[in-house]
Amino acid sequence: MSEDRTSELLREIDAYVEGLFAPPDEALEAALRDSREAGLPEINVSASEGKLLQLLTEIAGARRILEIGTLGGYSTIHFARALPDGGTMISLELDERHADVARRNIERAGLSEKVEILVGDARELLAAMVEAGIEPFDLTFIDADKEGYPEYLDFALQLSRPGSLILGDNTIRDGSVLDPQDDSSRAMREFNERLARDERLSAVVVPLIREGIDGIAIARVLVD
Repeated sequence: MSEDRTSELLREIDAYVEGLFAPPDEALEAALRDSREAGLPEINVSASEGKLLQLLTEIAGARRILEIGTLGGYSTIHFARALPDGGTMISLELDERHADVARRNIERAGLSEKVEILVGDARELLAAMVEAGIEPFDLTFIDADKEGYPEYLDFALQLSRPGSLILGDNTIRDGSVLDPQDDSSRAMREFNERLARDERLSAVVVPLIREGIDGIAIARVLVD
């Protein structure tokens, strides 16, 4: 099969899955539109991955969620929708402008009472959470600067409990993790390898179809 046909087939499969399991949604489409109009980078999760995140949250029965990297709040909305009554979510965002857009998108989706967005350097915010000894999270989603993934994994483990899920986006990066040529790909390869080796975790990386191939890491914490 030619490279062009392979790319076309990937797009067709992605559209097929999205059409079946992630049909048009007014709040989510508005979040994407407003994020685009505000000039935010178009690097949000796909619609089908968003549905996967929501489903994993529901399966885990998560009541407390930590998201590292808010952007325009598209993935945040998926997570918050899966929370039960009384569930809460903290999302960390470096850029105040991105956080403002996300807050408006989350408010329009009717989820503001469940979501708190903290603005600042994620490492500093996470260190403060660890220092404060806050209640562990049932699920952590890492989707921020790729060079920081190994360090974010360290924090996620400290802020989890046995049974918690740790998810990481962009873990295949069109295959660049196979032979890393830049800092981002090297960090992602290290992240994946640490997930595989850490005896505190049961984990796997699942390839995802977009316009190319990416992946999501899914890890369950076994022990403190």
